Amino acid sequence: NRGTLVTMRICVFGVGGIGGYFGGRLAEAGNSVAFIARGATLEALRQNGLRVESPLGNIVLPNVEASDSPADVGEVDAVILGVKAWQVPGVAEAARPMIGVNTVIVPLQNGVEAANQLVALYGPEYVIGGMCRIVSFVVEPGHIRHQGVEPFVALGELDNHRTERVERLAAAFSDAGVDTKVSPDIQSSLWQKLLFIAPVSGLGALTRVPVGELRSSPETYSMLHDAMEEIVALAAACGVSLADDAIDKTLRFVDGLPVDMTSSMQRDIMEGRPSELEALNGAVVRLGRQTGVPTPVNGFIYAALTPMEARARRSAADTD
Repeated sequence: NRGTLVTMRICVFGVGGIGGYFGGRLAEAGNSVAFIARGATLEALRQNGLRVESPLGNIVLPNVEASDSPADVGEVDAVILGVKAWQVPGVAEAARPMIGVNTVIVPLQNGVEAANQLVALYGPEYVIGGMCRIVSFVVEPGHIRHQGVEPFVALGELDNHRTERVERLAAAFSDAGVDTKVSPDIQSSLWQKLLFIAPVSGLGALTRVPVGELRSSPETYSMLHDAMEEIVALAAACGVSLADDAIDKTLRFVDGLPVDMTSSMQRDIMEGRPSELEALNGAVVRLGRQTGVPTPVNGFIYAALTPMEARARRSAADTD
C-alpha cells in the first residue's frame, strides 16, 4: 500500500550487485540512504550518483549520499550489509559508529554464518536475519545491472518471533517495489538459499560455464542434485527443517534461470578475485565435519577450488 509508505534512515554497506540494487530501490522510494564505499566506487557515486539497469525499471540517482566514514553517517535505523560474506567481520566492526540503541543490522550475504558472526560482536538484540535472491552485478563503479530473477528479500528475527522492527523494515523494502516477506523461519530460508547457491556456484566455478550449459550436462546435473542432498542432510543435523520437496523446487528454479547466468562466486574465482568459497562449499564441509554428515561432492568442489582461492587471496594481500 503506497499510501502507508515507510521511510527510514538506512546505511547500505557495500555497493555491489546486492547493495547497489536494493539500496537504489530504497533510496528511490524516499528513504534516507547512505552508501558506505571506497576507492573508485566512492568516487563514482560522488561524481555521477548511482545507476541501476533492471528489467523492472531503471534507477538513476544523480545525487546520493556516499562516504567511506561510518562516523560521518552517524546512527541509523538499519545497517544493511551488502558486502561479500568473507568481509562481514571487518565491516561489522567498522559499522559501530552507526549503531544506536534501536539500530538493526541486516546481513544479506550468501551462506548461513553471517548473522552468528554479527551476534558474536553486537549481541542478538541488534541483529535480524536476512536473505535475498537476485542476479545482479557491477558493470562499472556506480553502475549495477540486474540480469534476472525477480528480486526477493526475506527478513526475520533470529528466534522467529514477529516484531515491529522487522515489520517496519519489511514494509520499507515492499514499498520500494521489492518482493518481501517476513519469514516464519529465517534459518530455514537461509539454508534454502544455501541449497541453491553453493552447488550452482561451486560447479559453475569448476566448469567455468554459465548455468544453461551446466544444467544441460547429465553428469554435472547429477552432481548438482547430489550436492543438494548433502546440504539437506546437513541442515537436518543442524536442527533446520527444509521441505520434503526442497531439492525438486530448487532444481526447477535452476532450470528456469537465464541460460547465460553465472553466480558472483563463480565470476570472482574465474576473474582471480577472493570469493565466498569458504562461506558456501567450505561451510558445508566444515559443518559436515562438526556434525558427522558426509559431504563428498561439496568436499570435492571445495578441495578443487581452494588453490585458486588461495592464489586470489595472496594476490589481493599483495595489492593492499
